[in-house]
Amino acid sequence: MSHTIDHTARLFGEFAPISLAALNAKAAMLERLDNKYVIREAVLRAALAELARHFDVLEINGRRTFTYDTCYFDDDALHSYYDHHQGRRRRCKVRVRRYNDAQLCFVEVKLKDKRGITIKKRLDYTVDKYGMLDEAACAHVDRCHRNLYGEPFRYALAPVIEMRYQRVTLVAREGGERMTIDSRLLFRRGERSCMTPPDVFVVETKSANGNGIADRILRALHQHPTARCSKYCVGMAALEAVERHNKFLPALRKLEVEPARYRAPDGPPRLPFAPLLQAALH
Repeated sequence: MSHTIDHTARLFGEFAPISLAALNAKAAMLERLDNKYVIREAVLRAALAELARHFDVLEINGRRTFTYDTCYFDDDALHSYYDHHQGRRRRCKVRVRRYNDAQLCFVEVKLKDKRGITIKKRLDYTVDKYGMLDEAACAHVDRCHRNLYGEPFRYALAPVIEMRYQRVTLVAREGGERMTIDSRLLFRRGERSCMTPPDVFVVETKSANGNGIADRILRALHQHPTARCSKYCVGMAALEAVERHNKFLPALRKLEVEPARYRAPDGPPRLPFAPLLQAALH
């Protein structure tokens, strides 16, 4: 995996660095409009020169690519998944995210307000509690839900899927716009897993109005947002953990992780788990 990390980091070698403290001093972007794009490396390379004119890259201890582990939680009926699949305006997603390189951990609750804006609320967490929700974490989930929707969170949550990926974070020199570039997404649920191809990137733009600098640069390259590209939802669908996932099929196909029964006969094969996991962990 180290050669893959080095390759991705080299793509952003011409960007000016920004420290974590300086990044956090800018707008937190915890309330924003998001757009997600699934693009190939050739498209990303074509965008880099223009992006470097407007964005700096997060750098910590000389590193520009960071490993994230995320555990998502849902109830027995998978309300979080199916609320998203059905396009419900009122929905709640709960995860614990571990930033491996910085050894930080947070409980994160993502909700949608009536304007369709993503609201993300964080709770500091200890790394040893990754993969579980303690009493304080559950109280945080309930509090976030009550504050936005005016009613308690009623579901009993349990871990349902884990994922690991490599991330580069860009921040605009002016304003609070951010951009994340994720690659090598590894989804795991029990003994099942799959990984996206190394030249596929999930780019997420985060801006106040959903039409930021990065969006305009990508549009100029004839790229358009990929609808219904939630990592949690596509991971659950790719691992065939849900009964319905037709609305996520376009994203699954672009990521090349669609379930076997929906794949064209000459489509890319499912990727084996064991060697990919070993590569991801070392």
